[in-house]
Amino acid sequence: MRASHITGHGTPAEAVELVDVDTPNPDPNEVRIRVEAVALNHLDVFARMGHPEDDGTFPKRSGCDIAGFVDSVGDDVDDDWIDEAVIVYPGVSCDDCEYCLNGEHTMCHEYEIIGEDRPGGLAEYVVVPAWCLETKPESLDFVTAAAVPVTFTTAWRMVVATGELSPAETVLVLGASGGVGNAALKIAHSIGATTYAATSSAKKATQLTAWADEIIDYTERSFDEAVLEMTNGRGVDLVADHVGEATWQRSIDSLAMGGRMVICGATSGSNPDIDIRSVYQHHRQIRGAPMGNRQDFRDVLSLVSTGELTPTIDRVLRLDEVADAHRAIENRDVVGKIVIEPSG
Repeated sequence: MRASHITGHGTPAEAVELVDVDTPNPDPNEVRIRVEAVALNHLDVFARMGHPEDDGTFPKRSGCDIAGFVDSVGDDVDDDWIDEAVIVYPGVSCDDCEYCLNGEHTMCHEYEIIGEDRPGGLAEYVVVPAWCLETKPESLDFVTAAAVPVTFTTAWRMVVATGELSPAETVLVLGASGGVGNAALKIAHSIGATTYAATSSAKKATQLTAWADEIIDYTERSFDEAVLEMTNGRGVDLVADHVGEATWQRSIDSLAMGGRMVICGATSGSNPDIDIRSVYQHHRQIRGAPMGNRQDFRDVLSLVSTGELTPTIDRVLRLDEVADAHRAIENRDVVGKIVIEPSG
């Protein structure tokens, strides 16, 4: 089968390669999926560029957001899954520890992510645990379905499950043009909260007007100063920040008295300077919110399937164009999601 592999650290041209490899066979509790669509995330770029937890092993096959048809099942999996159209929940856990039994799969000490810790979906076929399967709603095509798992589940966890945003509150979403940020903005808008979206260009800003009450171009002015000006010095109740080091203190400074900052990543780095007094003296909270659990995934998928939430698809590319997708994400030349069709 054809697959897109990351062969080492380097530029997309140097490190992303289309290869022919053996088609995998499922173990007893696994299924094989014929991949119809797979969406990219910053995780794909980090696998190529390296990150603190990178084990340095190559080749790697990324691709966390997978949708397709079940092609084959392991001996312990119900044959009824064969030919079923499915979406994959990307988290894999032991399903037996105190956290898993409480439904918090991402807290499991054995937690892994398909496409990061296991071979991902940037291939014509992929093998995943049967537990990860969710039947694809008939209302969704494969491209739209693939745009849901990582970004919308993470955004739901940030804004709803962890952030506890309510309709009467205000929220600042950083990186509102990217995958997680765009999903968070749409979720906050659907709740009825007043939304402030930070983005990096006038072009991107025009694509956010349907969900943002106020848009801040952070290349023209500091977003914390803009938020304080727009809220008459009060600040916002919630900040959704997946940027990390570069925005950390300004995100805290954007909060109202008693506000919450939810974080799900650190794309700009993980060692920020912080004024501790700016947290405790203002009764502020900082809450960690990585990708949500299975119930978060099902909750947000239900809203996408009914059209209450709609992923933004920036572009659809072929498997031999994955390097182009890496460049676009790395250069922040994306609004929403880039989706790959391996059979295209």
